[in-house]
Amino acid sequence: MIKIEIPNPDVVITKKRQVGEPVEAVISSEYGFTDYHKIPRDKGGIILFFNANDDLLFVGKARKLRPRVKKHFEDQVSPIKNHRDEVYKIAVLTVEDATEREIYETYIINELQAKYNIDKVFFK
Repeated sequence: MIKIEIPNPDVVITKKRQVGEPVEAVISSEYGFTDYHKIPRDKGGIILFFNANDDLLFVGKARKLRPRVKKHFEDQVSPIKNHRDEVYKIAVLTVEDATEREIYETYIINELQAKYNIDKVFFK
């Protein structure tokens, strides 16, 4: 049997109240994630979105993490588009290998029972 362990997040950012003038990035101005610049720009990995109660809302993967996180807050086709206000914490795990990203994403979705992931779900 294969044993998979969920790695610890490399970066965790939490929602903060925006002070001052709105800034260029929608994720900072509208949703309160002022530290998103800590997310690596050119690394691949897994993105975990949590609510204020630490319940897992959504798991995603990306070849380039920071642009993908921003897209979740700007896109009209993002799976969390109707739940963006629920997101309180974003955790990022750096995983460079595409196959490993796929395995971790599916495993985390099913192990932690992500609320808004509808594909790759085996726990119904």
